[in-house]
Amino acid sequence: MRFAEPFNFLLLILVLFFGIFLFWAIARKKKLLNLFGDLPLIMKNAPYISFIRQRTKALLLIVGLVFIVFALARLQFGTHLEKVKREGLDIVVALDVSNSMLVRDMKPDRLTKAKQQLQGIIDRLQGDRIGLVAFAGNAFTQCPLTLDYSSARLLLRSLNTESVSIQGTNLTDAIETSSKMFDKETKKYKILLLLTDGEDHSENVETAAALAREQGIKIYTVGIGNPNGEPIPIVDRNNIQVGYKKDKNGEVIVSKLHDDILKEISMKTGGKYYHATAGEIELDAIFDEISNLEKKELEGSLVTRYDDRFQWPLLIALFFIVGEFFLSEKKKPLKD
Repeated sequence: MRFAEPFNFLLLILVLFFGIFLFWAIARKKKLLNLFGDLPLIMKNAPYISFIRQRTKALLLIVGLVFIVFALARLQFGTHLEKVKREGLDIVVALDVSNSMLVRDMKPDRLTKAKQQLQGIIDRLQGDRIGLVAFAGNAFTQCPLTLDYSSARLLLRSLNTESVSIQGTNLTDAIETSSKMFDKETKKYKILLLLTDGEDHSENVETAAALAREQGIKIYTVGIGNPNGEPIPIVDRNNIQVGYKKDKNGEVIVSKLHDDILKEISMKTGGKYYHATAGEIELDAIFDEISNLEKKELEGSLVTRYDDRFQWPLLIALFFIVGEFFLSEKKKPLKD
């Protein structure tokens, strides 16, 4: 036996105060009658008044309300197996964790902003499998396709610029590694979400995008950063900035958002490009786009369902409330 909505038991507090009020009102009525004189004598002259009946009516009403609360808490006992079908997409997220993602042209920095974007997307998923790829100079699978959104969130939070040993931004490897996670037998229901500043240091990215399109993968890209760019900060273990990265000539390196390549990748695969904003308004657009795509019916699973039995306490409550309604608070007149 269990209750599906035990939070509703808090309503018993209101029932308790209501019961106290009813009995207080009856006691006060009796006290007021006593002010007019001797109570036994008054009761003898008013034989129809019955405080016992009034208390009984109040008790019946209170018990009825208690059982209504039990019904609202959804009493359940007994179980049955039910096959649940689900529909969804396979979504792989490729996240750029290169040093350029530490640039603070988006607050607090590009990488943190991208992780916030992904967190918002994962929070909205229902029935879709999610996978995670981290990339910089090369790419690796951080999380295989899964329905365990909690694990995906945990692995996402653990990513940082030290997750990949080789620095740079290799979009080709990111796309190829992500593509390997999808089922090769199907040619649709595949989404690759690529979050990066677009500073590609690889070759053949167009070829990788073309191969992804042949496999039925749509690539949606999200550009993180500002086209004007800012220097790449150097931070210590406490995330305190201690300087800026410089090239071999001692010049400060400025990292800019390169959205041209991202737009081209999306267009080539039938996806779309989005620019990350401080207000994250693009999240709604991305989610709406994904939600409107055709979804595949995935293998159903057997789940245990509890049987609702709230009807029983509701029936008992009705019995007590009807009984209270028909019970008169006055005694029947005595026959001569």
